[in-house]
Amino acid sequence: MNSKITIKELSGIEGTLQASKEFDITSLRSIGFGTKTIPCKFITKKQQDKTTIYISKNLLEELNIPANRTLHYFHDHDTLYVGPLVGIFTAGFTESLLRPIGERSLFFAKLLTMEKSVGVCAYVFGAHLIDWNEGTVNGYFYDEKEGWKQQEVPLPSVIYDRLPNRRSERHHALKKIKQRLKDEYLIPWYNPGFFNKWEVFQLLSKDHELSTYLPETISAPTVADIKALLERHKFVYIKPSNGSLGLGIFQVVASKDDSSFYCRYKDGEENRLQRFYSLEKLIQYIFRNRSMQQYIVQQGIHLVRYENRPLDFRIHTNRDHNGKWQVTAIGAKVAGRGSVTTHLNSGGMVKTMEELFPDTSKRHDLQQQFDSTVLALSEAISTNIDGFIGEIGFDIGLDRDGKLWLFEANSKPGRAIFSHPKLRSQDKFTRELSMSYAIYLTHQDIYHPEVQYQ
Repeated sequence: MNSKITIKELSGIEGTLQASKEFDITSLRSIGFGTKTIPCKFITKKQQDKTTIYISKNLLEELNIPANRTLHYFHDHDTLYVGPLVGIFTAGFTESLLRPIGERSLFFAKLLTMEKSVGVCAYVFGAHLIDWNEGTVNGYFYDEKEGWKQQEVPLPSVIYDRLPNRRSERHHALKKIKQRLKDEYLIPWYNPGFFNKWEVFQLLSKDHELSTYLPETISAPTVADIKALLERHKFVYIKPSNGSLGLGIFQVVASKDDSSFYCRYKDGEENRLQRFYSLEKLIQYIFRNRSMQQYIVQQGIHLVRYENRPLDFRIHTNRDHNGKWQVTAIGAKVAGRGSVTTHLNSGGMVKTMEELFPDTSKRHDLQQQFDSTVLALSEAISTNIDGFIGEIGFDIGLDRDGKLWLFEANSKPGRAIFSHPKLRSQDKFTRELSMSYAIYLTHQDIYHPEVQYQ
């Protein structure tokens, strides 16, 4: 698809790129980095290291290409592109160079440490750091020895969307900037938005095979809808369509002994359980300051348990440098005592597959079942939702009969499972592929734009 090259400075000559005689560069007239291209003279020379190219200092400085780095190269018509230059777009910047993105600085630092092994050049930026007149960005780079620094570079070849929440995603000014970068500069933009639970449910329900993983779900439910679902399944979950982090979720259980109902939910830092003597009063209480139009109700599933606590599985998938989906991480989340969800912020804990299933054969069979399921789900979602999707975090349930259920698909999955020390290598793999997908998008953008934007 493309090749890696090491870039070094060419001494004593300006405006020139020198490569091994094995490179066919005689027709090239310019060099590009990110969205910027400049004229360049190309020469070939017999050299021992055939994977190194030498670029004049003035060209390196004008394009802000880092020397002594291994990147990928692509060529189209008369231009050689090196990179890709990946811009990670976010919001919530601070004035501190020690923690320029606040509490998320560590996450971004860890992400940027993957650039050298993957063969990309990457920086973090926000709307306020773009110079539209010059077509440049005053981006944040991270070095493990030197820490954070800012440097002016061209607008990127590819943008990886890491906006922190739905509020920032809906921000009018950010939406305009996003559209401008996509329309005027034709920059591929991946993981463009948070998923809507109901939209994902609808698209998967049209697939005969994948629909079997979906719990019965109703959007904008009425009291009658919830009552009917409770009669069929005995307990249900009421969730915001656009929620995240397990916030705003209510578990409603019909009493076995009388006509009362129990509601379990999180109130601030407390897990609460309340009893109501009618479903109408319970719904009235839940939705006293909310609209049912923004919620879904979903059948409850009798999940497998660990120490008598229900658990589900967070499974990460990522697209690699060939655009192929891979399963990159699996961890189990065990619910905290009295919690409505398995989220760690509600007292949950993380377990590995090895801890839950010490029997190697059983674990292997289950892992294969997980893999085939989430890869099929990833393909279906990325095919049917607009934009380039490079990663998904799935919340998968396993019931007492061994059946898998899809609870949620997250386009910007949290990293909570990676707090477990034995999942660190999987953490690294997810970050590596988050960067690798940019190589695929750059290749497609240069060689097959008609496919990319069809």
